[in-house]
Amino acid sequence: MTSHFRFGILALTWLVTSTRIVAETTPGVSEHSNKLAHEKSPYLLQHAHNPVDWYPWGEEAFAKARRENKPIFLSVGYSTCHWCHVMAHESFESEDVAAIMNREFVNIKVDREERPDVDRVYMTFVQATTGGGGWPMSVWLTPDLKPFVGGTYFPPEDRYGQPGFKKVLERIAAAWKQDHDKIAEQGGRIVTALRESQTTGAAGESKIDAKILDAAYEQIARSYDPKEGGFGNAPKFPRPVTLNFLARFYARDPKSDSGKHALEMALFTLRKMAAGGMHDHLGGGFHRYSVDRYWHVPHFEKMLYDQAQLALSYLDGFQIAQDRRFESVARDILDYVARDMTSKEGGFFSAEDADSPVSVAAVYDRRDEAKSTDGGAHSASPPKSGEGAFYVWTKKEIDAALGDAAEVFDFHYGAQSHGNAPEGSDPQDEFRGKNILIERHTTADTAQHFRKSEDEIRKSLARGREILMSIRAKRPRPHLDDKIIAAWNGLMISAYARGAQVLDEPRYLKTATQAANFVRAHLWDDSRKTLFRSYRDGRSEVEGFADDYAFVVQGLLDLYEASFDIEWLKFATQLQETQDRLFFDEKNGGYFTTSGKDASVLLRMKDDNDSAEPAASSIAALNLLRLAQIRDERQMEERAKKTIAAFGPTLSHFASAMPQMLVAVDFSSSKPRQIVIAGKKDAPKTKALLAEVHWHFLPKTILLLADGTEGQKYLGEKLEAIRAMSMVDEKPAAYVCENFTCKAPVTDSKKLAELLNL
Repeated sequence: MTSHFRFGILALTWLVTSTRIVAETTPGVSEHSNKLAHEKSPYLLQHAHNPVDWYPWGEEAFAKARRENKPIFLSVGYSTCHWCHVMAHESFESEDVAAIMNREFVNIKVDREERPDVDRVYMTFVQATTGGGGWPMSVWLTPDLKPFVGGTYFPPEDRYGQPGFKKVLERIAAAWKQDHDKIAEQGGRIVTALRESQTTGAAGESKIDAKILDAAYEQIARSYDPKEGGFGNAPKFPRPVTLNFLARFYARDPKSDSGKHALEMALFTLRKMAAGGMHDHLGGGFHRYSVDRYWHVPHFEKMLYDQAQLALSYLDGFQIAQDRRFESVARDILDYVARDMTSKEGGFFSAEDADSPVSVAAVYDRRDEAKSTDGGAHSASPPKSGEGAFYVWTKKEIDAALGDAAEVFDFHYGAQSHGNAPEGSDPQDEFRGKNILIERHTTADTAQHFRKSEDEIRKSLARGREILMSIRAKRPRPHLDDKIIAAWNGLMISAYARGAQVLDEPRYLKTATQAANFVRAHLWDDSRKTLFRSYRDGRSEVEGFADDYAFVVQGLLDLYEASFDIEWLKFATQLQETQDRLFFDEKNGGYFTTSGKDASVLLRMKDDNDSAEPAASSIAALNLLRLAQIRDERQMEERAKKTIAAFGPTLSHFASAMPQMLVAVDFSSSKPRQIVIAGKKDAPKTKALLAEVHWHFLPKTILLLADGTEGQKYLGEKLEAIRAMSMVDEKPAAYVCENFTCKAPVTDSKKLAELLNL
């Protein structure tokens, strides 16, 4: 494989540094519509009026490339991607650049959020041949879709040590004309090498036991930043999958030194992120990542999958530490998503952009902009946009808005007249004189400084945030990507379901239920037994991937435990069966990301890394283990263990690459524990028992309801033990069991707490 990739690197170098050809440019028209104009993706619609003759991914473009024997230029990005916007403005809106692209290539645009399968194949190629990756991704393909040159962002002219995009286009076009047979042959060898690299060894080659959990803890601990929290140096990402693992590693042995340190790393990181500028102190929620190690200057886009996973991390932190600060942050994430990221029909939108117009006069309705097919690219005088423009403040703005209260606010949130971005964190000089709100001092420190009570300070800061929030609401909002993605909705359903339990908040349960209803009504085709990837002005034609199924199943299992509506458990079981049929690797274990139905996707891959989003196999393994208990299905348990074993080589080599899979390892290596509450779910004493359960951090426990109705009957079809569970002396009762061998039922919350603390 190495020799093939070395050949790819040499080819890339040759193509961008060899013969120079002067481009012929033809004048373009000022208004242009291309094949993207009828797409639903906001990202594709942003490019529908570029002078580039873009095509969506599909046979029409492939056939044109074959017919004309032209290479394909594939550009992959997403609608809230800052550097995608930059390259679009610099190159794809240029008539001169478009003329070269249209003459020499068949040009295809892909929204990576809509087609993660296409993105994954070619990102693997780019990373293997260049040593890095990112978006926008730029890849040149043969007419039969085999990659031969790849990169990410290209500047319009030579700079940043990179060749200019026009120069790259000209040289690749010249190379193709001179020796396309050799390039096509090279592309075939590269695809063969990529395919070999994806071959997973047979399950069982690497031993999976508790030592792997210890190894992962040690790897994570070595990368921990004890001063600022988080892992590694700048840029610093939140990594909720790592926090999930650390919380569960602690719960495995709370009294051990390693367990205590794991918890310390997780909680300190949560506190530092909450205080940092990556956290939106006015509107709630979190930005994508911090460009510095201090969590201060963020990349300002807000992604739904981050909100979902971080809400869960803060809920875990609250259950473990009983720190009300964690409760507050979890609530502000959930309230932000409900307010700004939720459709009228109940589904959750995908993302908010990092950039927004700087001019206050340029106020526009972002929903209209998201639905527009021109994205404003050819308006007469488009407003200047800047990263974080919606979120940052000058000290003068704060002082004018808050008057006498500004001194306290400025001190607490670090506002300065010259701006507060740390040195080295603003290389583009975008935030000179601007302030990104960050909690420079604790409430106690601020109170001491101003010789006031903490309660007075809390009220003053809350009033200040409310005033600034009302002013900010009048600013031009960042672009909203309003497509509704099944996988990310599954993650968010989990967050609201858990929030409803831990925070005893009925409106969160209502939000989770509405979203699940949306998924079932709009993304699930019952006649075809198929989940679809996304919805925007109607369902897309892209069928769901393994992560769509896995994340939605997880959300439905969590929703069942929050609502005890048995229909969600039935739906989860149905989706799991479909996922197994479409994606499970019966030979080696684990889940392919794709079903293999689409011949245009050259590789059938398995994700072996839990990163910004967990791998489908990691979530599926835990889903299977939970369902195996609920449905008493030995086959599900075996499939879960086979899935874990499939990633044995990865876990043995670098366990911390898959922290979410390690959560499943922990679950599978522990005694199965169940809590069954017998009683009517709305009865006060039943609620009291449930509240006690929800107060505890119990990551390796399933929660069921025996209410004497259809739900208990359905559970009893597979679980003999639950058939006989009932109230005790006409009082709701809790049964705490291991592998459905149960202790004597209790009807008192305090006695239940004693059992849970054993």
